[in-house]
Amino acid sequence: MTEAEKKYKNIIWILSILIPLAVAALFVINLRKMGYDVQPLSFLPPIYASINGLTAVLLVWAVSAVKKGNTSLHETLIKVCMACSSLFLLMYVAYHMTSDSTPYGGEGFIRYVYYFILFTHIVLSIAIIPFVLFTFVRGIAGAYERHKKLARITYPMWLYVAVTGVIVYLMISPYYNH
Repeated sequence: MTEAEKKYKNIIWILSILIPLAVAALFVINLRKMGYDVQPLSFLPPIYASINGLTAVLLVWAVSAVKKGNTSLHETLIKVCMACSSLFLLMYVAYHMTSDSTPYGGEGFIRYVYYFILFTHIVLSIAIIPFVLFTFVRGIAGAYERHKKLARITYPMWLYVAVTGVIVYLMISPYYNH
């Protein structure tokens, strides 16, 4: 374990616990229901879904860049992916703190497909946090073999979360109250 990994290990685990807890709190904390006069931020879902889509494209590009030996571009793209994921999280939190939850209205087999995708998306979006952060720290610290080994797990999970985020949005968007 590198010094950087040792230095950031506790922070990574704290973030990996606090972020999902903060998102879970959204199901209890709604500013409008608490009496605050805030407008629902109903314009955010297509924006944060687009950010998820952009993250997926950038992840594929980042992997392509490193396979071609362009580590500088790879590092830049991964930093942008991390910024996109952070921006997504902030918008997601803001939307859910100001808006009512939207129930999925599809029926029949597609309903099961939706909930399967949603469930796997949620579970992996929680699991991916420490993977992304440890993979990033290993790369920045220059522990490239360990970075590469972990990235082989992190990349498909992160890509799945980004792509299914878009799919979930597309499937539920007809049921939003605007």
